[in-house]
Amino acid sequence: MKKIIVFVLVLAVLGSALFTSCKAGGGGGLGVAIYKFDDTFMSYVRNAIQENAAGKIEVSMVDSQNSQPTQNDQVDQFITRKMKAIAINTVDRTASGTIADKAKAANVPVVFFNREPLPADMNKWDKIYYVGAKAEESGTMQGEIAAEWWKANKPAGTVMKYIMLKGEPGHQDAELRTEYSIKAVQAAGIQVQLLAEDTAMWDRPRAVEKMDAFWARYGEQIDIVFCNNDDMALGVIESLRKVGFFSGDKYLPVVGVDATAPALQALSEGTLLGTVLNDAKNQGKATFDLAYALAEGKNPAAAGWNITDGKYVWVPYQKVTRDNYRNFQ
Repeated sequence: MKKIIVFVLVLAVLGSALFTSCKAGGGGGLGVAIYKFDDTFMSYVRNAIQENAAGKIEVSMVDSQNSQPTQNDQVDQFITRKMKAIAINTVDRTASGTIADKAKAANVPVVFFNREPLPADMNKWDKIYYVGAKAEESGTMQGEIAAEWWKANKPAGTVMKYIMLKGEPGHQDAELRTEYSIKAVQAAGIQVQLLAEDTAMWDRPRAVEKMDAFWARYGEQIDIVFCNNDDMALGVIESLRKVGFFSGDKYLPVVGVDATAPALQALSEGTLLGTVLNDAKNQGKATFDLAYALAEGKNPAAAGWNITDGKYVWVPYQKVTRDNYRNFQ
């Protein structure tokens, strides 16, 4: 009997850890699945969703714990609980088609956000929408920040030897930021040479490990480090501190994306060269506004956002440097 009681208590604790709600209640609200709660950027997005939902509709927010099977089960639960609409930040964007099929079969509108489904999946139903930002824009802005610094600090004709730290392989943000950041540098007339490229999965501790290895191999050959997000950029800075950088005149430029609070702090300290605002507040607000309109049976266009091609809401990026970071604090 004691073992049974303990088991029930453990299940209760796990359940409360996986589900949070803006207000108490049963089904019929809005179901939101986040690929993992401890992602810094996504924590800002989910907070924005909750803030905009307060007092309007019950929101069941779940942590998919970076597991697509877990998220699939959560979507099934949303449908079983008769949620009026669901919003999904997929673990694996290629799973969007399965989620779309389930939602369509149950007549539950779905708003995907931050991880863009494939076009074929977006076209499966007229009640499927996407909220995000055009990743190529953030890559271009990263490259422009890097090129501006390079031209001010390096002799003309010098080849930029760089390290690239990517996010999740196959994620549209990782692939496009990687591609377009370097295209922007080249468009500025700067020659480049890739020393090494690897993934740190958006994760700061992994970025520390990767940069430790890069420095051990390439050392002073490295001119600049591009990172697909700020958490990885902060990990790179942490690694570089261990070999004496950011003390005195020893400096190596690092660029990121997201403009998180820790990244803005790094800009103020002079360790991060620049970042790009990935507008979490407006992505969260747009996601909620569309999902809420759908839950209420209204046309999402009435939510006030510009909907491109009848399905997409694009939230613009902004460059953030040491000159303007205070505007984003």
